[in-house]
Amino acid sequence: MPLLPRDINGQITFYEEHLPTWTTEAVGIGSSASEIAALQTKTEAARAAVVEQAAAESTAKTKTAAMRDAVDVMMKAGADVVLKIRAKAATDGDGIYQLANIPAPATPSGKGAPGETTNFKVQLENNGALSMTWKCANPAGTSGTSYMVWRRIGADQLAFLGATGLKKFVDATIPAGTVTATYQIQAFRSTMAGPWAQFNVNFTTEIGGAMSAMVAPQSAKIAA
Repeated sequence: MPLLPRDINGQITFYEEHLPTWTTEAVGIGSSASEIAALQTKTEAARAAVVEQAAAESTAKTKTAAMRDAVDVMMKAGADVVLKIRAKAATDGDGIYQLANIPAPATPSGKGAPGETTNFKVQLENNGALSMTWKCANPAGTSGTSYMVWRRIGADQLAFLGATGLKKFVDATIPAGTVTATYQIQAFRSTMAGPWAQFNVNFTTEIGGAMSAMVAPQSAKIAA
């Protein structure tokens, strides 16, 4: 078994534990007071360097995590903007891509339009936001489908809520006292759009004051 440990911390600890005795018995062990004092200084410097390196590594990990979080937030916000550009271009033409200074999506080759949203489900969260999920049977071999979500309350006009690349969305802007809301969802892929799907959601107050939301059993559908 080697006298000194193989790891750095163990090596420093070895000298820290032996230096008190070596200092007292410097001459007796064949060394000198000055040599042991120099070793003491070097051992203290080594320990300080290890502590400093550990602190720097911890800071680096924290800064790396913060950097990744910042990039993730930027990418999500940027993706939301690009989806809205595509939604605008789908209704106003490819000139929107020129205005946004991004290339228009390539023309699909032999793939059909996105499917229609079905199996719409909702859940009212404790904070009053409405979480919704759905299914959509898109053509085989396709990817990059996004979903545009609109909402109408009462006699108001349809309002665009946002776009998502997932088959789920959260509406956190439902006005207090809303009884019924109509949601319309349309799938987009490149320059192709699927049929509209419309769903009515009823909000009710249960016994005890708790609110709930339910999709109306006979939700209407709109032709594309």
